Amino acid sequence: MGDGSNPATTGRCMCGDIRFEYLGAPVETVHCHCESCRRHASSPFTTFVVVDKAAFRCTRGAPVAYASSPGVERTHCGRCGSPISYENLGEFALYACTLDDPTTLNPERHIRVAEKMPWIEIGDRLPQFRTQREGRNPGVVPAETA
Repeated sequence: MGDGSNPATTGRCMCGDIRFEYLGAPVETVHCHCESCRRHASSPFTTFVVVDKAAFRCTRGAPVAYASSPGVERTHCGRCGSPISYENLGEFALYACTLDDPTTLNPERHIRVAEKMPWIEIGDRLPQFRTQREGRNPGVVPAETA
């Protein structure tokens, strides 16, 4: 998929049965604190890199899909259980730590902080939103003004 002038970003599950790549820069990178993401990843919050689904492909194996709520599909490796992706009608996101080099990412905001665990204290200076993302959801209220 990638070539010398446009290298692909690659990633995989824990066991390596699922490998993937995508071209181009991420649309955005966010930390999500919602209950559904926490349960899928067994983690207090998750970090997603949103990419163009048309620029994504599996290069080895195929993840197992799970409809976690109406209009939302999450995937994971059928062997090791690593979560791979989140998809709804408007976006396709990969769990950031499935990338071979997640250190290149720069998260931009925290979303759904109204659902964050009470024992998590957000110490960075990224914007925080109680629900979704500003500009994408008319009901968004920044956490600091809520």
